Amino acid sequence: MLVEPAGPLNIGSVARLCANFGVSELRLVAPRCDHLSEEAMLMAVHGQALLQAAVVVPDLLTAINDCRRTVGSCGRLDHGEIPLQTPEQALGWVLASDGSSSSSGAPVALVFGREDRGLSNSELRLCQRVLCLQSGEAYPSLNLSHAVAVVLHELARLNSGTTETRCIEPPSPDPAAAKALSACLDDATDLLLEAGFLLEHTASARMAKVRDLLQRATVRAEEVALLRGMVRQLRWAIRAKRP
Repeated sequence: MLVEPAGPLNIGSVARLCANFGVSELRLVAPRCDHLSEEAMLMAVHGQALLQAAVVVPDLLTAINDCRRTVGSCGRLDHGEIPLQTPEQALGWVLASDGSSSSSGAPVALVFGREDRGLSNSELRLCQRVLCLQSGEAYPSLNLSHAVAVVLHELARLNSGTTETRCIEPPSPDPAAAKALSACLDDATDLLLEAGFLLEHTASARMAKVRDLLQRATVRAEEVALLRGMVRQLRWAIRAKRP
């Protein structure tokens, strides 16, 4: 999944990599160029059919909503407090689903950002795990297609190993969908603003910390539904008791 890619050569190269590593779908979030241009098609080589079938969506939240696990890639130094994992840790988690979720047949997403500035912190927070490739500190950002190649190779390597060598984490249920978690946090923000716990100018930063906490906990769909129900009931109770 590429967010706002600007270079047709990169898009074509990524389509070719998808064909190399058996990736069945490419999603493009608000591409800033013609992904079906002659340049892109020439670079895609045997990935042309996949490129022609690429799904174009307007934003990242829409792109990942049906995905059961999402891993973002970060090559920036200014990622704030967002925890970064090695490719082995993050991709091992992708492979560690226990299959108990009703969405166990849903796809997983590997998300890569813009060529010039990668994924924003708010976009990284939509991902349940964030990986960082071990490049040099003086110039950590890789070319987009090169980063995709490294990550897909690492995923294929882990997937070809035994269960003992590929699963960094024990098997676990899939987390809640990004859109459900975002909706819950939006409701909680409204409630906490109304109750006076949050202020308008600091609400975004404070709720980002709450999202980080829930992402680290790998909160599940039924847990998000419970939290959202509690928030809505509290908001109703506050308004019902006002004179």
